[in-house]
Amino acid sequence: MSRFIKIGKASSVLGVSIQTLRRWEETKQLVPDRKTEGGTRYYNLDTLLGLKHPETDVTIGYARVSSHDQKKDLERQADLLASFCSSNGWNYRVIQDLGSGMNYQKKGLKQLLDLILEKKITRLVITHKDRLLRFGAELIFALCQAKQIEVVIINRGEESSFEEELAKDVLEIITVFSARLYGARSHKNKKLIEAAKVLIGDDSS
Repeated sequence: MSRFIKIGKASSVLGVSIQTLRRWEETKQLVPDRKTEGGTRYYNLDTLLGLKHPETDVTIGYARVSSHDQKKDLERQADLLASFCSSNGWNYRVIQDLGSGMNYQKKGLKQLLDLILEKKITRLVITHKDRLLRFGAELIFALCQAKQIEVVIINRGEESSFEEELAKDVLEIITVFSARLYGARSHKNKKLIEAAKVLIGDDSS
């Protein structure tokens, strides 16, 4: 006989949150086998076990900084991701990346995209949305949704204002082009970036 379990147990079996299962139901990606008038959902355990592949039950934590000067921040991100994943009991590993949020050729980002496209992971965890990419993060989120991969952003916080987002975008563009012009570690590059930070800070205050 088929075995039916409630949504809480089903989320544990698949290694995703209850919210993810409800979202999958809304998008018809995974619909409960039974649903009572009171709203209790039941899933066929045999079906769920057929969907679950242990080798793909992996959570990836992705940490990124823009420059070598931010190495300590990269370590803090990685530690936070590891602690968060461990506290949730997830099988995980952390990918650390170095490069601009506008650089789509980073080694870690390419590795992450391969894992998503091949559906070799269950979950993607990042500390902030812009740690993934400065522009285009929504495309990766859409890929995750299409592959039924959960995305967890630890620090959502309050949404930045338009002016704050614009200032961050301008600073990212200046950082990229000044690095190409003078070299990422040159004195001129660092001086220009610091001046841009001061100027943008004054404009947005």
